[in-house]
Amino acid sequence: VQLVESGGGLAQAGGSLRLSCAPSERTVRTYNMGWFRSAPGKDRELVAAIAWTGSNIVYADSVKGRFTISRDDADNIVYLQMNSLKTEDTAVYYCGASTVFTVQPAEYVSWGQGTQVTVSS
Repeated sequence: VQLVESGGGLAQAGGSLRLSCAPSERTVRTYNMGWFRSAPGKDRELVAAIAWTGSNIVYADSVKGRFTISRDDADNIVYLQMNSLKTEDTAVYYCGASTVFTVQPAEYVSWGQGTQVTVSS
């Protein structure tokens, strides 16, 4: 499944952005979905993941209480609501699809092209 992210951009610290991830074809309804991010000089890291049932969700400690992952299976979209943004949230954000519920990027079978999020102070 091919994925397309949108919603990135520039925000001030303390502000909010909402990222969306949608497949260009087929459906993500039966996939476990994750949001990851890559900052310059750093490995790709998990931000949040949600099981295909929606029953299991996991967040990185750095975003707990600020970010919310959700999925709208009717519209076939996965969201990442980002509130109380910090400068350290600046990164390229990627959504991925996996056949298992996992926090390991290596186990994701499809990725989007990424969307840049820049948070200024």
